[in-house]
Amino acid sequence: MHAIVRRYDGIDQSRSEELSKKVNETLLPSLSKLPGFKGYFLIEVGDNAMTSIGLFEESAQADESTRVAANWLRDEKLETLLPNPPKVTSGEVVAHKNGITVA
Repeated sequence: MHAIVRRYDGIDQSRSEELSKKVNETLLPSLSKLPGFKGYFLIEVGDNAMTSIGLFEESAQADESTRVAANWLRDEKLETLLPNPPKVTSGEVVAHKNGITVA
């Protein structure tokens, strides 16, 4: 399994609820259709930042999710909400345990 982590800094906090809603309504359906999709998490980390974690079977699939997310950002006209490009980290998952229930 491969993970891709994106940290978004400089988020307009007054619009974070809007961002969460759009992610759930429009980004997640697109990402979940990608081959190898295993999961996605969006985390509000404070300090005008959010982090996303995507899980995929292979590295190339995780890389494709970055392209999908960039196109989504442009198509949804969210450049002012997320003014800075994300800091992207990716790699092979070397340990994990499933069974998490997220509300």
